[in-house]
Amino acid sequence: MVNVTIDGKKISVPEGTTILKAAKELGINIPTLCYWEGLNEIGACRVCVVEVEGNIRLPAACNTPVEEGMVVRTNTKKVRDARKANVELILSEHNSNCTACVRSGNCSLQKLANEFNVGEIPYRKHLQEKKGNTSFPLIHDYTRCIKCMRCIQVCDKIQASSIWDLVNTGSRSTVDLASSYSLEESKCALCGQCITHCPVGALKERDDTDRAIDALEDPDKITVIQIAPSIRTAWGEAFGLSPEEATVNRLAACLKEIGFDYVFDTNFSADLTIMEEGSEFLSRLGDKENNKFPMFTSCCPGWVRFVKANYPEFIDNLSTAKSPQQMFGAVTKSYFAEQIGVDPSKICSISIMPCLAKKHECAIPVMNDACGDPDVDIVLTTREVDRLIKSEHVDPANLSDIELDSPLGIGSGAGNIFGATGGVMEAALRTAYNLVTGSNPDPDAFKAVRGQQGWKEAEFDLAGSTLKIAVANGLGNAAKLLDALKKGEVEYDFVEIMACPGGCVGGGGQPIHEQCEMAPLRAPVLYQQDADMKLRFSHENPSITKIYEEYFGKPLSEKSHHLLHTDHHKWTMPNGN
Repeated sequence: MVNVTIDGKKISVPEGTTILKAAKELGINIPTLCYWEGLNEIGACRVCVVEVEGNIRLPAACNTPVEEGMVVRTNTKKVRDARKANVELILSEHNSNCTACVRSGNCSLQKLANEFNVGEIPYRKHLQEKKGNTSFPLIHDYTRCIKCMRCIQVCDKIQASSIWDLVNTGSRSTVDLASSYSLEESKCALCGQCITHCPVGALKERDDTDRAIDALEDPDKITVIQIAPSIRTAWGEAFGLSPEEATVNRLAACLKEIGFDYVFDTNFSADLTIMEEGSEFLSRLGDKENNKFPMFTSCCPGWVRFVKANYPEFIDNLSTAKSPQQMFGAVTKSYFAEQIGVDPSKICSISIMPCLAKKHECAIPVMNDACGDPDVDIVLTTREVDRLIKSEHVDPANLSDIELDSPLGIGSGAGNIFGATGGVMEAALRTAYNLVTGSNPDPDAFKAVRGQQGWKEAEFDLAGSTLKIAVANGLGNAAKLLDALKKGEVEYDFVEIMACPGGCVGGGGQPIHEQCEMAPLRAPVLYQQDADMKLRFSHENPSITKIYEEYFGKPLSEKSHHLLHTDHHKWTMPNGN
């Protein structure tokens, strides 16, 4: 243990503890900007400098370990002046047009500038001239980058993608792409974790809210919008609503108030995905010699982009089932269009999703099986739909819950847990058990796959056969799992992978909370909703039964293959895979 005095308060902490953490234990707040505990502790911004007795220079508290007898002062005039000067220097190279920034009101730099009472910047303003591609789902605004390097760290350490790097030297140094000229030419999985870890507005999703508004204003368009499972855990955060208040039914009321014609639940197509993917898995099990194992889930387009770009030898292991988003779009512009008697081309199919990769997924040229037009026309992230609600001056707190529209508004608890890591696997196993045995298991029989661990393994008995399964979340964990498979160190039958840590509840399109990973807080909401539902199996969803009876016939039928499955080889990543 090391004894240290901070602002006159004595404390004993383990050797290696930083000044920042020691001060926190004493209840002393030291401001930070680039710091993210366990991820980015490099002292790049110098906002957390402190004065140490006997030292002329001011060390960064975030990465300076305490020493025996150290005396630290965190709020002297010298410290305050240095911090303010450092923020002013950062602002001199930052586009400070805050009113036109998506992070206004939720920006760490803006908050610090207010706290330090920064008025006029006493330094010459200099902004980057390079521009990011505003048509790509992920936009890099070079003029707002503060070189904190959080994006580099999360992309390298957590997501194993290494898209970002620090380039050039000295005053010319900046964050840019590591090995390509543009994002659209890179191997970026579009997970969006760089956005949720950026303290300012230097990284953002392409905003498609204006396209949605144009569709709403077009008298010839029928607007159909679907709400992904994980959205119900997060959309209300921007309005100060609790999970109990921010129900999917309250969001449906907001969307109806805005003017959407039909509001549906992606849980419906999550159940449809289970029917198709579960049947595909059992079909592959019955013909092991002619199929590659393990079979990988294909619900997460960020994961699909990652495996195609980095591990192309595993492309054929992917389930051919489309994601719930794309299945919903295909059903909307085929079965539902027939149900309401309209030309599918008149339908504008919109989805609310927790990630950026969905924006790419809906634009894949082969995702147009229903009528030749894209099955899904527009994807809005949770953040975008929150901004849309605010721009339309809708107050969720003053609305009452409403039921979602039928017949595509009914979903099961199994579909509901798709938003959490392990949820797709658990839902699939519930139905696979039924398809093999003809009876339902205990709904919680497969709960061993739950939890926030990065890589989980389990074995389950399925009618006398032992299934070896694995669940991974975060692309860094996915890479470790794939490397282990390549080396023959592990062997599985079925694997679920989600690109974002914690699954879709931690998606790159979800509301941003500084220094807080929200997935562990959001996932239990989905599981509690599942536990409270009477309908907990995908195969018992009456809307699913009806659509097979009236339209598809059975899982893996010819029509199912045409509308609900895809060929992952029919589009390529920039590296040709």
